[in-house]
Amino acid sequence: MLTFFESPLNVLHLSSKVLVAGLIMLLAGIYGAYLYNGQMPIALLVAMHALTILGPTLIKIGYVMRLLAQYRIHGPRMIPQTA
Repeated sequence: MLTFFESPLNVLHLSSKVLVAGLIMLLAGIYGAYLYNGQMPIALLVAMHALTILGPTLIKIGYVMRLLAQYRIHGPRMIPQTA
């Protein structure tokens, strides 16, 4: 399993999937917790509110994974300094 994370392309593809999953969780949570007007069990309502927290968390994790993978692919970039 650890060899999977050694390849930056694998991490880049995984980060895209994590970003999409986080976005779907966030949108489902917003709809279920705030926009849906029907009756739902309290456990489902709590789960919908939890998705509004877990979705952005996955988005942040996916974004950091993406940045790290891109850094490992392209390497450090030097910014020219002006005097």
